[in-house]
Parts: sequence; C-alpha cells; structure tokens
Amino acid sequence: MRKRNTEQWKRHILFSLRMYCTFFLLMAIVITCCMTLFIGTMERVMGVSFAEADISGAARATFLNVLLLTLICTVIDIIRRKIMIDRPVRQILDGVERIMQGDLNARIPPIRSIYGMDELDIIAQYFNKAAEELSGMEILRTDFISNVSHELKTPLAVMQNYGTLLQQPNLSEEKRLEYAKGITDASRRLANLISNILKLNKLENQQIFPSKETYNLGEQLCECLLSFENEWERKNLEIDTDIEENVYVEMDAELLSLVWNNLFSNAVKFTGQNGRIFLGLRTEGDTAVVQVTDTGCGISQEVGKHIFEKFYQGDTSHQIQGNGMGLALVKRVIDIVGGNISVESEVGKGSTFTVMIGRKEDGTG
Repeated sequence: MRKRNTEQWKRHILFSLRMYCTFFLLMAIVITCCMTLFIGTMERVMGVSFAEADISGAARATFLNVLLLTLICTVIDIIRRKIMIDRPVRQILDGVERIMQGDLNARIPPIRSIYGMDELDIIAQYFNKAAEELSGMEILRTDFISNVSHELKTPLAVMQNYGTLLQQPNLSEEKRLEYAKGITDASRRLANLISNILKLNKLENQQIFPSKETYNLGEQLCECLLSFENEWERKNLEIDTDIEENVYVEMDAELLSLVWNNLFSNAVKFTGQNGRIFLGLRTEGDTAVVQVTDTGCGISQEVGKHIFEKFYQGDTSHQIQGNGMGLALVKRVIDIVGGNISVESEVGKGSTFTVMIGRKEDGTG
C-alpha cells in the first residue's frame, strides 16, 4: 500500500511539473506576443521611444508575472482535476475493484460536476446498469444450480430407493413390477429433465436456427393433440375443438411442436378425471390465435407472474410430476418466432393459454 501511494505521488508530481511547464510556455508566448505588439503600436502611433533599460526592466517584470500566473493556473488546474476528475474516477475504479472481488452490489453514486451531468455520470450510469445485470444473472445462476440439483436428486433418490427394495429376498412378483415401474418412471423424468435443459440452453444461446416452412397450423395442432389420446382416454377427458380451416403459418414446425406438446401435456396433466379440454384456432387479421383451455386445478395470480420462469412450479409439493422447464421452453420458442403468449387462470376452475403468432394469407410458399 505504501509503495502504491509513493508511486501515485510520483505520478502526481511529474504531472504537475508537466502542467506547469505547459502553462509557462503558453503564457510566455502569448504575453511576449502581446507585449511586442503593444510596444510596436505605441512607437508607431504615438511616436513613443523606449530605452533599452526600460524594455529590459519590463521584460524582467513580465517574466516574474508569467512565473506567478503560471503557478496560480497550475494550482487551480490541480484543484479542478482533483474535484472534477480524480475523485469521480477513483469512485469508478473503486466500484470496478469491488465487482472484480465479487461484490455485485457495488454501485457508483451520482457524479455531479459544476456543469451538471457530464460524461463521467454517463459512465457511472452504464456501470450501475451493468452491475445490476450481473447481479441478476448471478441470482439466476444460483437459483438455476440450486433447482437443477434438487430436480436431479429427486428422481435419483427414487431410483436408489426402489433399487434397494428390489434387492429384498422373497419379493413378490407384484411388488417387483411396482418397484421396476417406479424406477422406469423416475428415469424417464430424469431423461426429460436433461433433454429440456439441453433444448433450453441451445435456445437461449441461439444455437438452434429456425428453418421456416409454410404449413397448415390446424393440422399440426390436431396431430400434436392426438399424440396424447391415451392419456386423455385414461382420465376420461372430454376434448372439444374449434379449429378454423386453412390457417397457414411460415414458421419452424419442429420448434412450434414443442409449444403445442407442452401446452397439451400440461392441460392433460393438471385436469382431473372426467374434466374438459378445449383447443381453439382462429384468425384476427394477420395473426393466428391458438387457445388451450382446461378445467384443471388452475393457478393463482402470484404463480401466474412466474409461470414462464425456469424451474418454477406452482405445485411446490411435487404431487404432480414435472420439472418446471416446459413453459420456459414454450416462452423462449414464442419469443424466437416473434409471437406472444399469455395465461388466464382461476384456482379450482382451470386455465386458458393464448398464443398469438403471425400467419400467411394463403398456403403458398
């Protein structure tokens, strides 16, 4: 620290000397030119003649004045730099150093010069904004790691427990099948979690490049919905559809299928026995509007604010299996294709997800 302070003092002294010499040369040139012009004008206009002794005395006095004025200007400039430059720069450097040491709460206070807001204030504003972004990213990273760890440990613990139970001697065939099914379900959930994490990572890092093609959106919706036929029949769900014909979009079909599959999966999953699911497709101008409505458990207003965040689950008890990644994938895909998604829900009455995407006027490429 002492060595650092010594180096700083040396730099300040050298800088002050350079500034003094600069001011001295500048004033000496300006004052010499002014004095020469003044004396020449007096001799020419008024016919005044100056003796060599007078000029010599005036030159010495002028030189002393230049030295004094240079010293005054240098001191004023040093004070000005201390207040207007060195102090705010030190604040900025202190903030940067705190960030480098891991303190993401570091902020630079407003820098107000005598001229009002200047470039240093703009730098401070951008620094604070960057620090806020870093802080938010760190929170998301911490939450992401925490949630991933939790979601990975849950199916692994299930598989470990069932594996231990399978090792029991004299195990009945019924129990053996039950435990094996538990392992299979947990491993499937783990595989889906890893798959969704990889997909979302690729989407967020723009490693998936959408390939546009023109196709019939209604046909795609029906195909995706039919893939859940076994699930809805097992729950005896009533399926209603109102799909407008000849609605074409120019999108990446594989990406959009992620949206529909996740929405239909959630609708079936969260709707109880003998419930109802509605699928609607209509057009509004140059927009295709898809609605998926269920009569399931619904979500509260607070949950609805976070439902598209990674790993967020309204069912904190995990009574209904999921990994909180599906709707985050849906939101990211909708953002990529330039659409919009919203949800309306009431606890105990069900939910309606509305997706709005651009459409083509006809099916021509």
